Amino acid sequence: QAQLVESGGGWVQPGDSLRLSCVVSGKNFSESGMGWFRQAPGKGREFVAAINWNEGHTYSLDSVKGRFTISRDTNKNTLYLQMNSLKPEDTAVYYCAGGGDKWVYNVRSQIFYSDWGRGTQVTVSS
Repeated sequence: QAQLVESGGGWVQPGDSLRLSCVVSGKNFSESGMGWFRQAPGKGREFVAAINWNEGHTYSLDSVKGRFTISRDTNKNTLYLQMNSLKPEDTAVYYCAGGGDKWVYNVRSQIFYSDWGRGTQVTVSS
């Protein structure tokens, strides 16, 4: 059974940076990909970014393009999200997720992800 464990969240001021990590054990997502989602207080969970595990092709939410970068280390089986120029509206719980066998149909949709971490809190506030 897959285990996904996020880390790296915290409280930062607007304009600061954070790097989230997601260590994967018990499963390999090399046939699909992985993604980051976030859920702000009182809102639904939204797609942030995704990456094809083998090819490295990335996808991201328009509002984070140029600020957030998703990457992976295939040797360490670890997913990353580098977040720069953070804004208060980026405040949310951030979840990593592993793609299911139909992940490629829509990498932005939660229903195509089979495994989820428990999340890490990111708070951006002055």
